[in-house]
Amino acid sequence: MLDPTVFKAYDVRGIYPSQLDEEGAYAIGRAVVAQFEPKRFAVGRDMRLSSPSMAAAAMRGAADGGADVLDLGMVGTEMLYFAVGELGLDGGLTVTASHNPKEYTGMKIVRRSALPVGGESGLLDVRDLAMSGVWPRGHEGRVESVDIWPHYVERVMSFIDVSDVRPLKVVIDAANGMAGAMLPPVLDRLPIEAVRCFFEPDGSFPNHEPNPLLPENREFIVRKTLEESADLGVAFDGDADRCFFVDDTGAFVPGDFVTALFAESVLAKEPGAKIIYDVRASRAVPETIERSGGVALVNRVGHAFIKARMRKDQASFGGEVSGHYYFRDFSQADTGVVPFLLMLELVSRKGKKLSEIIAPLRDGHFITGELNTPVSDVALKLQEIKERYGDGKVSHLDGVSVDYPHWHFNVRPSNTEPLLRLNLEATSERLMEQKRDEVLALIRA
Repeated sequence: MLDPTVFKAYDVRGIYPSQLDEEGAYAIGRAVVAQFEPKRFAVGRDMRLSSPSMAAAAMRGAADGGADVLDLGMVGTEMLYFAVGELGLDGGLTVTASHNPKEYTGMKIVRRSALPVGGESGLLDVRDLAMSGVWPRGHEGRVESVDIWPHYVERVMSFIDVSDVRPLKVVIDAANGMAGAMLPPVLDRLPIEAVRCFFEPDGSFPNHEPNPLLPENREFIVRKTLEESADLGVAFDGDADRCFFVDDTGAFVPGDFVTALFAESVLAKEPGAKIIYDVRASRAVPETIERSGGVALVNRVGHAFIKARMRKDQASFGGEVSGHYYFRDFSQADTGVVPFLLMLELVSRKGKKLSEIIAPLRDGHFITGELNTPVSDVALKLQEIKERYGDGKVSHLDGVSVDYPHWHFNVRPSNTEPLLRLNLEATSERLMEQKRDEVLALIRA
């Protein structure tokens, strides 16, 4: 089964087996090789119940298409990126549905240098080839197993000075996802007291969905961090390429504030570096970058766009509000484990509570978070917003962004649904609430 709607803006995702099954996985593996003609191609998979058979089918397809396939086994998504970048492979894919509920399957596909394959970079061609089922005749490739783990652990550990890390107490919620497999060899090298929660990889997700962006999935980490009187809490998504932080008071730390903190850390080690942030972010991000002597570069939302910009401008680091953090020295890719390590180093070096470190960012930066509204006509509504707020500084980098001296907002369409996503910030809570309600009323009118 291969429903054409499983091909999204940045990856492949659908319900198993009604939208995507092993036959579809074989076709995608075959189509990727037909489209990009890789000689050496890596395949990994996450812990979902359908992933072993889906990955086996994708590997068969890729090998039948003529690629020599490196079977990475069960790995986090960032380990695929690392393998492709570090081993100089021609591409790869990992079978994962990231943070989606248990009934989903999917794939993230990359070309040489771990560049993502998305809707604007070949994924629609892969879709058309896969749907056609017509394959050129050629030689069969081989499949061999490769152990990337020791090399990967060395690389992520190289981002910090372990001797600087204090014996912090840290609650970690792996959500029965890939973090439960990836973190133990890293934790073995750290002096922290790790309270390990839901570390058993289990694709049925018996405790909660592996999506920490949803408040209901953060209830556990907030409660447990407070119960344990921990220095901080860390929650990972399903494929562990994103991590989310809770401070010592149990308050969630927004991704843009995390980006600002990491930018400061990166710039301390690499003065004058270029740092990328997305259009939704708090002004705290560019302010922190510029105050720390860096170059702040605003960009479209989405990992395909951020990674392309990382290369184009040779940026050292990039961060998104959604919890994706990108590092030049990690194949310009996003990772969940490196931010986890950087936060431990940062809190240790500053010698303060995380809530105290975050306080200056929270002060004067009042953000709504992302607010989604279904609309019948996306283009018409964006035009209405542009006209209503034409007296502000308007940008069209991604949707519509409008800047005023004491507040600003971005409204952008969803890639997959008829939705508009609002992110708004103001210099006071009262102004934020007032402007939030005003812009939402226009969107919902």
